[in-house]
Amino acid sequence: MTAMPRLLECLKNPQFARLYLAQTINLVGDAFTWLGLALLAFEVGGGKAAAILSGALTLRVMAFAILSPVAGAIADRCDRKQMMILTHILRAIAVCLFPFVTQIWHIYALVLALNVVGAFFTPTYTATIPFVTGKDDYPNAIALSSTTYQLLGVLGPGLAGSVAAFVGTRSVFFIDGLTFLSAAFLLLTLPGKLAVIQPQDERRTIGKMFKDLGLGTNCLFSDPPIRYALFVQLVAAISGAQILVNTVSYVRGTLNLGKVEYGWVMAAFGIGATIASVGLGNLDRSYRKTKFVGIGIILLTLALLPANVANLGGLLVLWAIAGIGQTLVNLPTQTLIADRVAVEIQGRVYGAHFAWSHLWWAFSYPLAGWMGSHFPAQSFFYSSLISAVLLILVRFAFNPTRGRMANNGLWHEHEHIHDEHHAHHRSTNGTIPTHRHLHFHPELTS
Repeated sequence: MTAMPRLLECLKNPQFARLYLAQTINLVGDAFTWLGLALLAFEVGGGKAAAILSGALTLRVMAFAILSPVAGAIADRCDRKQMMILTHILRAIAVCLFPFVTQIWHIYALVLALNVVGAFFTPTYTATIPFVTGKDDYPNAIALSSTTYQLLGVLGPGLAGSVAAFVGTRSVFFIDGLTFLSAAFLLLTLPGKLAVIQPQDERRTIGKMFKDLGLGTNCLFSDPPIRYALFVQLVAAISGAQILVNTVSYVRGTLNLGKVEYGWVMAAFGIGATIASVGLGNLDRSYRKTKFVGIGIILLTLALLPANVANLGGLLVLWAIAGIGQTLVNLPTQTLIADRVAVEIQGRVYGAHFAWSHLWWAFSYPLAGWMGSHFPAQSFFYSSLISAVLLILVRFAFNPTRGRMANNGLWHEHEHIHDEHHAHHRSTNGTIPTHRHLHFHPELTS
């Protein structure tokens, strides 16, 4: 009997299998949403379609950057299953309103609502993966989720386009709504709650809520390997935004090729990312994450260097390499957080990471647009040089092997008791107060 591939072994866990299937259906829904939105923007805005989509992307990343830390804090304090079900139902309602759009501002309002809700789903889902899979399976589970995301990024638009051609632009949103409701039903079938056990003696105050929001960012910036990977993601966002924003102008304008060839080039980027996800998923979980992050950003930076002089065949190869590099940066970063952060605070850390990584893109998209407008013949080349300089600075400023906390260990919330040696902190009613703070426990070695 043929053994199950390492990447798929995590599906033996029935809880994760249902969670993963719900996420896969959710990703199909996302493909329908964004393809339908592009067609609707052209239908409503005509020549303003590009500006409408640019505004929608900006609203998307800003909603994620602002609200993801809030989502992470809530995910650590409530039933994540209920939270994910609610977000799917609200997204279904939002997309089913798109067929009634008649004005441009209607599109912006619905996109904002859709992504406000999406900002609460994605970090919650990511933090739930290690919670339901356990220590041994979560690297493969994260890799499988990433592989599916990349694969549906390639196949999803084609499927959505075929459906839209058959049922019409506006009707496709009703099918989109059904995908979100189906995912919500799957999540509803998960047994029990998906809630992290937290200390019962803590009252939720405004001050503690803001402390929760800051804890995730504090952990990201205090841990040398995670901090290094986060800033490498800034470099990767600058290069990745160039690919997403300026490839269409290069293929259609400089190379004078058609929509089909543009689709091939972007598919090559997605296929490269998929190959890297599968490869990482089949590696032993002990591989050094920061090493792969470094390899990934070097591949991504080098892929852009000759792109402005490449023909179609060369661009297909370069963008496949770039896709591999992008995944080698992003996927080990997610696994690093699961490796080095205790489960009871992972929601807050993943929420903060989701916010910061999307903030990098909020900066990178306008930069890519400016470079594409002012340096259309050298945009990829200049972006590669900027990325190389930034990478050198990041490597020297945020060396992932520097300091005691670069060793293996675990971040968690540590209870601190103000005993008799801290009498100045004693409360007025005579009780000894306590508080909780972020603490790193290095792994003991023999």
